[in-house]
Amino acid sequence: MENQRQILTLDDVKLLVDNFYGKVRKDDLLGPVFDHRIEDRWAYHLEKMYTFWQTTLLGEHTYSGRPFPPHATLPVDHRHFSRWVSLFTETIDELFTGEKADEAKWRASKIAEMFEMKVWHFQHNPNKLQ
Repeated sequence: MENQRQILTLDDVKLLVDNFYGKVRKDDLLGPVFDHRIEDRWAYHLEKMYTFWQTTLLGEHTYSGRPFPPHATLPVDHRHFSRWVSLFTETIDELFTGEKADEAKWRASKIAEMFEMKVWHFQHNPNKLQ
């Protein structure tokens, strides 16, 4: 696609995050899960995601926190993680090209894989959140 660009700046990260979460919010599977957890705090969540991906992809250390604990008790399974990765990859492929785009897709798949294993572990060991 001729409108594709590389992920080089915070504005690129914001474009990615805004488009991705726009899809998530409209998705029949993911939307209700996110809306139930985030409620009216979408602006806060998006800001957090800007800093997370800015740190992850651009090496600009603006994110602080522990990303997993807020996800530990979500009512999700493999279908949710698979759909999340699918929407993320679709968003990257529509908007971006290049090395950082490939890295973003790889990192997202690894994050989903790790979170899925940790969520499953927590669901089967609810007294051990870590």
